[in-house]
Amino acid sequence: MAQSEKQPVITMKNCYVTDGRTVFLSNLNWTVNSDENWIVTGSNGGGKSALASALSGSLEIIPEKAADGKNVALYFNLCKDSTISVSFEAAAKLIEEEKLNDESEFIEGGVDIGRTPRELISAVLPIDKKNEPLEDNKFVKAFNTVSVLDRGLKYLSTGEIRRTLLVRALVAEPDLLVLDEPFEGLDTESRKSLRTFLQDKTKSRILLMMDRFDTVPGTFTNVLELSKGKISFCGKKEEYERINAERLEKEKRTFEKNLEILKNAVKAAQAEGIVQQPESLKEKIPVLIEMKNVVVQWDNKRVLDNLSWKVNNGEHWLIRGPNGSGKTTLLELITGDNSQVFCNDVSLFGKKRGTGETIWELKEKMGIVSYRLHVDYRNFGGMSAENIVISGLHDSVGLYTKTGDYEKILAGSWLDLCGFEGRHEEKFGNLSYGEQRAVLIARAVVKCPPLLILDEPCHGLDTASKKRILAVLRNIAESGITTLLHVTHDPDEVLDCEKHIMELHPGENPMYQILVQNQ
Repeated sequence: MAQSEKQPVITMKNCYVTDGRTVFLSNLNWTVNSDENWIVTGSNGGGKSALASALSGSLEIIPEKAADGKNVALYFNLCKDSTISVSFEAAAKLIEEEKLNDESEFIEGGVDIGRTPRELISAVLPIDKKNEPLEDNKFVKAFNTVSVLDRGLKYLSTGEIRRTLLVRALVAEPDLLVLDEPFEGLDTESRKSLRTFLQDKTKSRILLMMDRFDTVPGTFTNVLELSKGKISFCGKKEEYERINAERLEKEKRTFEKNLEILKNAVKAAQAEGIVQQPESLKEKIPVLIEMKNVVVQWDNKRVLDNLSWKVNNGEHWLIRGPNGSGKTTLLELITGDNSQVFCNDVSLFGKKRGTGETIWELKEKMGIVSYRLHVDYRNFGGMSAENIVISGLHDSVGLYTKTGDYEKILAGSWLDLCGFEGRHEEKFGNLSYGEQRAVLIARAVVKCPPLLILDEPCHGLDTASKKRILAVLRNIAESGITTLLHVTHDPDEVLDCEKHIMELHPGENPMYQILVQNQ
């Protein structure tokens, strides 16, 4: 490429990222040239999401100033006024807005579906494409969004929301498109479409923020690694891959040793009573869940159709299927977040729903990790990680009682196992998305409930954190105390103990298949 074609698109010289109160990134020295495609990587809490938020305008990028007030640094961004970020934070904010603006109680029939993907996407279409049917848009078709265009955003699955935001960003054709862990939450077909898109030329410059390199297309040339709020690597992808390979080999050699330490820690915690269940949870119930010919539908569309399923105590289940196939709906029938459970024959912990049991009697027997719960907890950003975990002992979103010493010891022990040694008092809102998810996993397992419901629990976790969390879950499963229901699209996250599989096939008859792997 001729020298005249190589021009700086973004330049940061001695800059920092802030919200006016907290500095999230400092000492930023980074230049993005017009002939480069960059990947931003790093561990949870390193600063990836802060940089994404700053580039899209949610946080400020400010040059450092000398004591005399003179500017001795530089921030230059040709894409400053035309940047869109697609992230878990953006998806969570969207759901929060829908909940805030819900006017169901003022509408005849009591249902306000809120905004739809059609409205959200149409609002950002370029003028020359305003009159074209959305159903014919190449991105809408490529990411299988046609079928949800007129459904309320609040009724979409996690994957459908992610796909909607991705399509919205693509049709807008911004100068800079920031994709923060874009493959997370997408089903197999959507991941294929995204890889194809990333390999093709587009009108937008793409900044890819992700931890795993096995899915990164070869068209990306440079890497920026962030660690503890600062740049830890900035250069060519080939050089980073060499350094990272050495790092991964070292991690591989030490992982088995660390896993053994973790196993011993769990055993010690059990021996000391730290993972001991409350007396009310010690009763062994042979059948935890039983559903007979369950039907769930929205707007005359059947999400679940004549589904019959039984979960015995000690059977660990993997639940899989494409985005929108009904996985989250299935789990919400169990957690009590879907009122259609009362129209169906569903029994939990030996009692049929609707026969006098309270939601609290059910929730004390469950630990839950889900995207919806994560969104709810974003309203409690001022709570400490420790108190977030303690709230799991009370089955509440938030904490409304005084905490005792035993509860603090219990919460602290699980936080340590999940990688938060010395960080118990950190505010939930100051943690990265992945760190928040790890805290919510600790919240779910703190009481070792008879049933642990994991709806894509590893969203946003970096590789090291994911290995640690999966090892924790594996050891909990092996303890015999808890039965797992696990939803994931990633085969690397499937646990060996998950021998029973519920596979959903939307549009087919039957719409599900139950598989049992060799023991």
